[in-house]
Amino acid sequence: MDRVSAAFYPVGMSDTDGRRWHDMGGRDAGPVPQDEHDFALWEKRVDALMMLCSDKGFFTVDGLRRVLEDMGEEAFETMTYYERWMAAVNQNLIEQGVYSLEELGTKMEEIAARGDSYGEAQDV
Repeated sequence: MDRVSAAFYPVGMSDTDGRRWHDMGGRDAGPVPQDEHDFALWEKRVDALMMLCSDKGFFTVDGLRRVLEDMGEEAFETMTYYERWMAAVNQNLIEQGVYSLEELGTKMEEIAARGDSYGEAQDV
């Protein structure tokens, strides 16, 4: 693709079909599992957090979608649906100044010091 044409294609967009890496609509992907499954507690919490933060105006669906689409193909292939949503919620909250990366890192260190389970929790 020449330099002029490249200016018209956003990063990650194919120059042959106008799709970005995450746009798989209409492509062969094999069978889609139709079985129901129960959501893990942490997945339900991610959904609740997303709804709460959205209702409070910390981000919009468009903001979440932007982050999800900008994650890149590797994240899409290696992270679960709710792991990607949690990363998108986190990025949007950081961008809105709800907390900083430093504050998040400090809190994560405090929580890690508690141990791997509630039974191992220590007063920090």
